[in-house]
Parts: sequence; C-alpha cells; structure tokens
Amino acid sequence: MLLQRSKILLSVTLLGMLWVPAVRMMGQATPPASPAPQKNWKDRAEFDLYDAITKDTNPKTRLEKLQQWLTQYPTTDYSAERKTLLVTTYAASNLPKETTEAAKQLLADDPKSFTAFYYIMLFTQPLYLANQSPDVLDQGEKAARAILDNINTPPPNVTEEQWKTLRPQVEPLAHMNLGFIAMQRKNWDAAEAEYQKTLQMTPNNGQVDYWMGFVIASQKKVDRIPTALFYFARAATYEGTGAMDPAGRKTALDYVKRQYKTYHGSDDGFNDLLAAAKNPAPPPDFKITDAASLAGKQLEKEEEWKKSHPQEAMWKGLKETLTGPDGAKYFESSMKGAGVPPLKGKVVKLEPAVKPKTILLALEDGTDSTVANATLKFAVALPGKVEPGTELTFEGIPESFTANPLMVVFNVDKDKLQGWTGKNTPAAAAPVRRRPGKKR
Repeated sequence: MLLQRSKILLSVTLLGMLWVPAVRMMGQATPPASPAPQKNWKDRAEFDLYDAITKDTNPKTRLEKLQQWLTQYPTTDYSAERKTLLVTTYAASNLPKETTEAAKQLLADDPKSFTAFYYIMLFTQPLYLANQSPDVLDQGEKAARAILDNINTPPPNVTEEQWKTLRPQVEPLAHMNLGFIAMQRKNWDAAEAEYQKTLQMTPNNGQVDYWMGFVIASQKKVDRIPTALFYFARAATYEGTGAMDPAGRKTALDYVKRQYKTYHGSDDGFNDLLAAAKNPAPPPDFKITDAASLAGKQLEKEEEWKKSHPQEAMWKGLKETLTGPDGAKYFESSMKGAGVPPLKGKVVKLEPAVKPKTILLALEDGTDSTVANATLKFAVALPGKVEPGTELTFEGIPESFTANPLMVVFNVDKDKLQGWTGKNTPAAAAPVRRRPGKKR
C-alpha cells in the first residue's frame, strides 16, 4: 500500500489537531460567536463518556466507547464532534471503508470539512485498490482538489505555525492522489504532471518515482523511454526515507534491467543509468541510445571499416560463409580453383623454418586472432625466412578447406606474395687446399 506508513504517521499527527477539544466540565461548552442554540449534555454520564473517549489513545477501545455513545445517546447536541471522532478513530484503526463513510456523513453537515476531505483523500488509494470503484476515484479527486483550493488557509484548530509544518506533507499528498487517480483513468499526461509536482515537493519518493516511470512509458513515445527508465531506476535504487521496501526495489530493479536491455540492445551502460538515478531527476545531459540507433551507427562503422580494410573485409565475409551451413557447397561451387582477390595475414609458422614451401597464416578480419586459418603452398621454396607475426599479402588459388577448425589451403605463386623479406644466405667460400711440401 503506497506510502501507507508515512501517511498514517501524518494522520496521527493531525489527529491531535483535528479532534474537537474536550469539554472538561459538564455544561461548560464554549459559547458560539454567533447566535445559535446552546449545546448541552443530556446528562453527566454523556459528558463522562465523551471525556473518556477524548482521553483514550487506543483506537480499538476508543471505537468501542464511541459505539457505546451512539447506542446510549442516538441524538446529541454534539453530533458534529462525535462524527469527527468517528472519522479520526476509524482512520487511526486503518479502516479505509469505515473512515470514508464516516467522512461522508461529516461532509453532509459541513460541506467544507477539512477533516472529511483529508481522510477521504488519505484512503482513496487503498479503497480503490480494494474495489476498483470509479466512485472512489471521483470522491478522492473532489477531496484532493478541495484541499488544494484552500491550501493557503490553515484548517480549523490548526495554527499558522503548525500549518507551516503540516502543509509540506499534506500538499504533495494531494498531488500524489490526483496523479494516482489520473493514472487509473489512463490520463497519462495529467498523471505525469501531478507526479512531477509531488516530486518537486518531496524528491525522495520511491513509489512515485516508479509510477512516474510507468505513466511516461505508457505514453508510448519512443523518445521518452530513457526518462521512464531513469525513474524506474530511481525507484529501484533509492534507499533513504521515502524509499520502497526492499522487495519492491528488487522487483523494480529486475524490471528496469530487462527494459533497459530491450531498449538499448545490451546491458552495456546499465551501471551508468543506476549512477544517474542517484539524482532525484534526470541530469541535463542524460540520454540512453536505443538499439536501432546503435545498430545504425555500428553499420556505418562497419561500412567505413570495409572501405579502409578491403582485404580484411574480404576474408571476414569468406570466413562467415565457409563456417556457415552451406560452407562446403559454396567452396566447391565458387572458390575451389578460382582466383581470390588479395588477402592479408600474419605468419604463424614456416614449414620448413628456412626456405619454406608452406606458410601457415592467420588471415586478418579485424580481430586479433593468432590462430592459423590459411595454408599457403608454393611450388618453389621461398628464400630465407621471416619471423612469426610478419604481415604478408597474397593472391592464391583455393585447393581445399575444412570448416572446423577453419583452414583454407591456397596454391600461391611466389610472384603473387608481398611482404616476404627473407633472403638466401650466401654459400661459404671453399677452403684453399695446399699441396704437400709446397712453400710460399
């Protein structure tokens, strides 16, 4: 039940101010300012019962005494005081239906009763969640608007100084209820506006953050999804006064994590969202890039890479095809025996190590792989040797291949090889042999 604990605490604070002051001596009610019938107790027993009610701090036993007063004195000059006490006692007992019905009776006598409006507003949410009645929303809206219309005036029995403390609690509660009512009616824009007012007055309010995310997401405007994700993340991570309970925060965290991945395309940057949610509102530079935009940017990068790395791009495409389900068919029909445009790779191994006729090459495709995936075969041995990692470019004729692990065998003419720097070592001069006995 949304913020019910904090709302009940506020309710308890107001109880002492909204109760009608007890008349300590029988027959000593304060004379009215304007001519009106003088109020009197039926007898001493009625006064003693009233006095006992106002002194009782236990809602359960106080309610029992109120029921006794109703039974023993169906009519009384203190009907308004009794109705007010019934409202506040039902509220203290956390009985939404009974509180609201008693408040309606109070409004029948006093159409401007702050007490009635306040408690109808206070219990709008739990009462609606219990029965889904549109009437509950209607009466809740009327009560919240009545309170806001008179928000600058302290309620009866509340001083200006007391109202300075209570107004910052009552006013956001009224806006929160209007937001809740608009949300139930699927009036998303109005709900967002009311929740925005609530959060401006009370920035740390986990449940309202969650509802703010919900109503923004419900508007189905793609450009506003990042803002909705922010408020979901705020609800999930805020742990101070006004936070949702741990179970609610966990549910919110699981939800926002799934929605973020759906929108962004991956979990990358999710911790940045959680860090941003430490603020009560989205920072000015807050943004989340959607998956489609990321894909478009990635495609642009790939196209640029292909233009600047044609050989690597060629091999990347061939590798994807050869390792696919139709790789063998493609090799036989389109590669075997046919010339392949220049490819580039790095030396992994020479066979033999000097004057090789075979080179194992790791063809480059934009990755840092050092695993050989091409075998270059030469009819004539190459001169000397080169070190592993030497970059070579070649044009060859594919002879055969295996898909797993990938290996393509090329027949290569040494004239079609570039980057080979190996040289033959000059043969050592034969030693001079002297004839026996001959001197210089």
